[in-house]
Amino acid sequence: MSDIEWKPQKNSAIPLHQQIYNYMKMKIMNGEWTIGTKIPPQRNLAKLFQVNRSTIVIALEELTADGLIESKIGSGTRVINNTWGLLSSTPLPDWISYVKSGIHRPNISIIQEINKAEADPAFTRLGTGELSPDLLPTEKMKKILQIENGHFLSLGYIEPKGSLSLRKTVSDYLQSKGIEASPESILIVSGGIQALQLISIGLLERGSTIFHETPSYLNSVHVFQSAGMNLFGIPLDDEGIRCDSIGRIKRQHNGTLLYTIPNFHNPTGTLMSERRRIELLKVCQRESLPIIEDDVYGDLWFESSPPKPLKAHDTQGNVLYIGSVSKTLSPGLRIGWIVGPQPVIERLADIKMQTDYGSSSISQYAVEKWLCSGLYEDFLKELRVELRFRRDFTIQILKKYFSEIAAWSEPKGGFYIWLKLQSGVSTRKLFDLALREGILLNPGSVYEKTDYQHLRISYSYASIEHLEKGLILLAKLIKYHSNRHM
Repeated sequence: MSDIEWKPQKNSAIPLHQQIYNYMKMKIMNGEWTIGTKIPPQRNLAKLFQVNRSTIVIALEELTADGLIESKIGSGTRVINNTWGLLSSTPLPDWISYVKSGIHRPNISIIQEINKAEADPAFTRLGTGELSPDLLPTEKMKKILQIENGHFLSLGYIEPKGSLSLRKTVSDYLQSKGIEASPESILIVSGGIQALQLISIGLLERGSTIFHETPSYLNSVHVFQSAGMNLFGIPLDDEGIRCDSIGRIKRQHNGTLLYTIPNFHNPTGTLMSERRRIELLKVCQRESLPIIEDDVYGDLWFESSPPKPLKAHDTQGNVLYIGSVSKTLSPGLRIGWIVGPQPVIERLADIKMQTDYGSSSISQYAVEKWLCSGLYEDFLKELRVELRFRRDFTIQILKKYFSEIAAWSEPKGGFYIWLKLQSGVSTRKLFDLALREGILLNPGSVYEKTDYQHLRISYSYASIEHLEKGLILLAKLIKYHSNRHM
C-alpha cells in the first residue's frame, strides 16, 4: 500500500479529508483492500497523500464510524468490513490468509524495501545490479527490431526448447568460451531466475540441500527455498569457493548440488582462478555433486578474459551452465539459456511449457540478430570500456573518502565492489539512515543474513555524478554515526 500514486487535489472545492475518505472507501468497497488489509500509520499516510496528519485523522475517523476500519493498540488499523460484507450474510474470502499461506515465500522485508525504492527515480541507487539506461543500446535495438523483408519472424508459440535458429546461434557463441553444446542440449529461458526455478521444481526433491558460496545471490531470491530446499553456504577466498571441505560437508548435510558464480561473483566481485575451477570440478565429480554454473557476468571482463567456464572442462555432463543477456544487452528482453545433458534439458523444457509456453518469440528474434550479426561483440567492447571507467572512478572515490573506514578488493569485471566497513557501523541500520538521505544501498545481510559489515557497491547503474555525490554522502554518514558509537 506504500506505492499509492493517487493524491488529493488541493485546488478542489471538496475538502482534502473528504477526498481521502472517498478514495479509501472506494478501495474498500471495490474489494481492492480486502478484509484484514493493514492501513499504514497516520504519519505514513500523511506523507503518501502530502497532507497534514490532522487531515488523515479526520478521514480515518469517518471510515471508522462507517464500520469499515478498526484500530487496535499493538496491531494497528485494519479493514474489518466493506459494503459487500454489510449486504451479504455469507462470509467473504479472507484474501490476507491466502496471501500468507502461499507456497512461494515473500522476499525478506529489506529486499521489498529495495524493490520499492528502485521504482522511485529520486533515489541514488548505489547497489543496483543492472546497467544504467544510459549504457543500454536503445538506438541499436530500435534498428534490430525493424524487420526487413526476407527475415522470418514468428508471432506464434515456439517449440519447447526455444527457437532452433537461436539455439544454433547460442551454440556457435558458446564455442568462443570453449563450450561444445549442440542445439539439442540448449534450452532458451526467460532469464537466469527462471533457469533456477525450472531446476528447483524439475530436478530436485523437497528437502534437498543446495551448496553455494557464502555470501551468495541465492540468499536474496527465494527460488529454492520456496520449493522446499535448504541452502548451505561454503566460504570464499580470493580464488573463489573453497573446495577442501566439500566432500565432508556433502556427507554431513546430504548435499544435492552446488551453485556457483565463478565470473565476477555476485555480490563479492570475486573471479575464480583457473586452478580453483579445475579443483572444484574434480571434487564435485568425485563426490557425484552436480554443479549449476551461473555465468551471467562472464562477458563483462575488463583487462583480460576470464578462465574458461567450468562447463568447458566438463566431460561427464556434471555441469548445468546458465547464460543470459540480462546483464549485458537488456534486462527487458528476458532471454537466457541453460546448457546441460539432453535428458535434463528435455525435462526442463517440458516443465517450462507447463509454466509459460515458451519465452517471447520477439525477444528470441532480437537476441539472435544481435549474436549472429556481430553487433553483440561490438557492443560488449564498448560496454567494457564504460564499465572499466566507472570501476576506476569508483575506486578513486573510495580511496579518497573510505580508506580509513572500509576495505575492498578491485574487481576485474562485472558490476560489484564488496565493501567491508571497519567502523563498527551496522550496515542494516546504515541502510535506513541512507534511505532517508535518498541513497539506496544493498547491505550484506541481503546475501548472508548475519552479515552486518558489508555493502554491495555497484558502479553499473548510477550516473557518474550520482556515484560521486552518493558515495561522498555515504562516507559522511558512516563517519558521523561511527563517532556517535551507533
